[in-house]
Amino acid sequence: MNTAVKRLALPLGGAIAATSMIGATLVGTASATTAPAKKVVSMASSAAEAQKVSDFWTANGGAKFKAAAQFTDNAQQSGKVKLGGGDAAPDGKAGVVPPIGGEPKVTAKIKNINLPKTIGKVFFVADGNLYWCSASSVQSKYHNLVATAGHCVFDENIQNGALDYWVFVPGYYQGKAPWGVYVGKAAYTHYDFAVYEDFDSDYAFVTVYNGISFGGIKQVDKETYDNWQSPLKSTRGENYYVAVFKDAGRLGDNVGGQGFTWNQKPGQPVYVFGYPAAAHPDGDTPFTGVTPKWCYGKTFAAAPAAAFKAEAQIGLKCSMTAGSSGAPWILKYSNTKRLGYINGVTSLIGDADGNGRIDFSTSPYFDSETYAIYKAAANLWSGSIVTSNGELVKKA
Repeated sequence: MNTAVKRLALPLGGAIAATSMIGATLVGTASATTAPAKKVVSMASSAAEAQKVSDFWTANGGAKFKAAAQFTDNAQQSGKVKLGGGDAAPDGKAGVVPPIGGEPKVTAKIKNINLPKTIGKVFFVADGNLYWCSASSVQSKYHNLVATAGHCVFDENIQNGALDYWVFVPGYYQGKAPWGVYVGKAAYTHYDFAVYEDFDSDYAFVTVYNGISFGGIKQVDKETYDNWQSPLKSTRGENYYVAVFKDAGRLGDNVGGQGFTWNQKPGQPVYVFGYPAAAHPDGDTPFTGVTPKWCYGKTFAAAPAAAFKAEAQIGLKCSMTAGSSGAPWILKYSNTKRLGYINGVTSLIGDADGNGRIDFSTSPYFDSETYAIYKAAANLWSGSIVTSNGELVKKA
C-alpha cells in the first residue's frame, strides 16, 4: 500500500451515484476572513481519458469492480483508545446548504432505515491494485459533486497527486452500475491533508462528468467509421463497427444530492452510511462490502491521534470496519426523503477498549475552511463526454 495512506484501521468504500436534484441556491457564508489553501488536481481532463477510465472498469461485465477490495493498509491502533477530549469546535457561525429536493425534517431514531440513493462506492487503482471507498453525491451548482475521504482520492507519492482510474458508482451492486459510471474530473481537498497528511482535513470533493454507460456495438458505413473519434471501433471484412455510449445524465439529477453543513456543535445525532467489508481485529467477518450498512449516534470530540496528526476530529460509536472510509455522516436525516446534511466523512476507525472489535469511527470536523473548499468545488461545471449519436466528445 502507499505509505501516504494511513489510518487507525482505514475504512474505505465506493459507490455509483445519481438522484434527481432541484437547483438549489448555496446559502450561508464562511466566517473565515482568509480562504484556506486548497489542493486541486486534475483527474480525467479530456473525454478520451474519461473514456479510458470508464472502459477500464466496465470491461468484461464489470469484472474489475467485483475484483476490487476495501482500501486499507491495516494500520490499526493497538490497545485502548480514549474516545473524547479533542479540539473539534466551531470556528464561526454554523451554516447549511440545502439538499437537492429541499430541506428534510429531523428524524427520530428508528429501526427501519431507508438507505439514501446518493451513496455508492468510489473505485480506483493504487500501487497496481483495485480498491474501493464509500462516498455520496452532495449538493452543487451543476449537480456533479461527490464527497468522500481525502485518503480515498489523494496520494502525494504519485506524480499527479490523485489516485488512478477514479470513478464513482452510485447504487453499485455486484458489478452493476444502475445509474452509470461517473468519472472524476477534478478533486479538491485542504492543502494540509494533500501535502502533510493531516487527517484533521481528511476530506475531498470531486467533480464528475455526466454518467456514461455502454450502448452496444453499431454497424456503420465507411464514412461514419472513418470520422468516428472514439477509439473503440473495428472492421470485419468489408463491415465497419463502432462502440456506442450513452450519456446517463448528471449525477445529482439521477440520484439527488445531500445537503452540506459546517460549524455544527459536537453532540448531535448523525447517521453514517458506508460499505464495510474487512474483518474485525479478532477475525470475525460480519460484513461483505456488497450492501451498505449504517450507524447512528451522537458525535463527540475525538481524542487526538498523533500518528495521523489528528487533533480536531469528531467521533462516533460505530462497528463498521475497513471499507467504510469516505462514508457520509448525515445530520438531520429524513427517513422519508432520504436526505439530510453531510457533516463529516469517515476518516479513521479503531478499537477503543482493546477487545478485538472495531467500535468507533472518526471524521474531520467540518468548519469554515471545509466549507470554503466545498464551495470552490461546488461551483465548477464538468459536462458530458458523450455526443447525441453516442460518440465521445473530442474535448470535455
